[in-house]
Amino acid sequence: MSKNIQAIASVLILLAAVIWSLTATRPAADLSAEVPLEDFSTARAFQHVEAMAQEPHYVGSSNHRLVRNYIVSQLEEMGLLVETHEGFSMNSTGILTRPQNIMARVKGKSDGKALLLMSHYDSAMHSSPGASDAASGVATILEGVRAFLASGKTPENDIILLFTDAEELGLNGADLFVEEHPWAEEVGLALNFESRGSGGNSFMLLETNAGNKALLDLFSNAGVQYPVTNSLAYSVYKMLPNDTDLTVLREQGNINGLNFAFIDDHFDYHTATDVPANLDPSTLAHQGSYLMPLLHYSAGASLEDLSSQVNVLFFNVPGLGLFTYPYSWIYPLLFMAIILLLVIIGFGKMRQRFQLMQAVKGFVPLLLALVLSGLLSYFFWYGIQFLYPHYQEMEHGFTYNGYWYIGAVAFLSLAVCFYVYHRFRKPENAHHLLVAPLLLWLIICTLAAVYLEGAAYFIILVYFGLLQLLFLILDVKWKFLAVGILSLPAIFILMPFIVSFPVALGLGMVFLTAILIALLFPLLWPLFSAFRNNQLAGFLSFLVFMVFFVIAHFKSDFSEDRPRPNSLVYLMDEDRNVATWNTYDHSLDTYTRPYFAEAAVEAPAMHWFGSKNGSQFTWTAVAPEILLPAPYISVEKMLDSTAEVDTYQVKIAPNREINRIELFADRTVNFKYLKANNKEAKNLQTGEDGLHIHKNRWRDKFLTYYAVSQDTLRLELSLEKGMHPEITLLEAAYTLHDNPQLKVTQRPVDMIPRPFVLNDAIVVKKTFKLE
Repeated sequence: MSKNIQAIASVLILLAAVIWSLTATRPAADLSAEVPLEDFSTARAFQHVEAMAQEPHYVGSSNHRLVRNYIVSQLEEMGLLVETHEGFSMNSTGILTRPQNIMARVKGKSDGKALLLMSHYDSAMHSSPGASDAASGVATILEGVRAFLASGKTPENDIILLFTDAEELGLNGADLFVEEHPWAEEVGLALNFESRGSGGNSFMLLETNAGNKALLDLFSNAGVQYPVTNSLAYSVYKMLPNDTDLTVLREQGNINGLNFAFIDDHFDYHTATDVPANLDPSTLAHQGSYLMPLLHYSAGASLEDLSSQVNVLFFNVPGLGLFTYPYSWIYPLLFMAIILLLVIIGFGKMRQRFQLMQAVKGFVPLLLALVLSGLLSYFFWYGIQFLYPHYQEMEHGFTYNGYWYIGAVAFLSLAVCFYVYHRFRKPENAHHLLVAPLLLWLIICTLAAVYLEGAAYFIILVYFGLLQLLFLILDVKWKFLAVGILSLPAIFILMPFIVSFPVALGLGMVFLTAILIALLFPLLWPLFSAFRNNQLAGFLSFLVFMVFFVIAHFKSDFSEDRPRPNSLVYLMDEDRNVATWNTYDHSLDTYTRPYFAEAAVEAPAMHWFGSKNGSQFTWTAVAPEILLPAPYISVEKMLDSTAEVDTYQVKIAPNREINRIELFADRTVNFKYLKANNKEAKNLQTGEDGLHIHKNRWRDKFLTYYAVSQDTLRLELSLEKGMHPEITLLEAAYTLHDNPQLKVTQRPVDMIPRPFVLNDAIVVKKTFKLE
């Protein structure tokens, strides 16, 4: 086989591998197919999604009760005895509410540990219908359990169904279950279904306080057909503030479990576009493909002890399943790779096929490609933000046309790599240029072994790279076919991160795509070096970059399919008797402009309003005053206060229909004791010096109360003697469009409420002192 035929065949194999790694990771979904009753049906699950996600159903809303009733009715149709569990819950960040969990139980033959299936049924406040997050999870469980019962099997273990409430507020439903319900102590394994987008692969992420081997053995033994997971993704997940209900079960109940969540089309997350029409049926089918084998297997397997002492690295390869090996192999594999590299280099010198200086010069194209790719993509995104300033309105950090930008940056990096490496191409020097990237990957693996063990399985790339180096030194006739095939593991391992990092972390991280391409390309260079004119490949890559950029440009405007997020808040300051319009938007549009007009001024910094993304009011303008009843506030100092502390009882009763109350005091004010509706906050960190939202505070906000049925907020608190702090109260209701005095018009069809911020709200601000 000639060199050119080998190279062309290898390139075709690599292209097929790229396509396979992006498309063969989840099952296809045919919503019209007839499916036996004992099998999971995506169509039947999708009907549940459509029933639950017609309207937003956040805690306290009328639709929230309708969704709860729907779930109860579906469980009762299966012949299950349903109970609801209700009570107040306050988490470690001072979020207080009264969740109402839905629970049912399938009785098993034994008295062993139970299997828990879990998802949450509340949607995000205040405008998201929650089709993906998390009606899809509820639907997966409802359809999966129905299919299991239809099979006629009696499980060995009890199966507990838990549909938690108030997950979107602060994981309060899960907290209530762990802290107060007796079933929590009986759980051996939990399977939780979630989402942070509306499509793509569903990732499996572990939750355990011990080693992960027992959990991964159970997962592997269940025979999941389309596993998508790796230990690096879980390591990154643990670093991000994206906890799920399962995190609460692990931290507070020491319950082991598996999360299943998808993140593609992240722009739908928590927005009015999270509707059934935007949920990818293949993604829903993927959730079902996890649940059914795990349900059947775990219903009969021992769940007594899944807290292994052994940690393993793991990753999946499309079509080949899950691969694992223990952490104890990390350093031996690393040292062995170093030794093998030295041996192969020595072998090359012995055969007079290796020159040390030529290998050292290989760092020049490697570093040039890395630096140029990283810098160009970094400044490319900043240039995009300059050209399209309206992208700032996308609170997610991921735009509707974001995938085109990811593709553009990937091909820009490819163009750079092709041009750079072509300049250093010489006859028979591919093996010299391979040494530098292998050394760099060894450094990366060493750092991973020390600081990020979940990424240590990248050493596999090095081993396959060493085999490439050996074949190049041996100069076998079929070397180009061999190096192409040996490049496949690099494709399968790195491709998921090339796409998913900017989706999960925002397009500000798109430079990571370019860097990963620049790290992958040198491992493919031995194949591309077979072609004399790689400048052409670089030029074609640049053309594709331009095509993707142009397509992104024509998809950059907001439209009915890509609605513009915006915001409007009416604030009545009772202390100053001043009313204002406020917005978080950087630029005004046809919806917000009439309320600000020429009287708009830049909003002063108000730490009371903001989001986890750091958003603050940007514009403010005087608004008309309306009749708005202020909340009733009662402060009573207790007569039995000791010499060291002053004790108070505070009652806050709303005089209108509200959704939430927030309380602020200067963060230097540490409460000796604080209960809200008879609940205390938990420690955020362990130890005497651990952060506590009331006793060792890190921010001014100390309580957020999400009202259900307009319950009165009752506080019991104590302070150091003689302290009389001022408390700021914000009382908010999502009634901006319903208030007849304000007459705020509805948004046009090409606009949606801005997510993650207090929005579409009428807010009363009032201060009082503890004295």
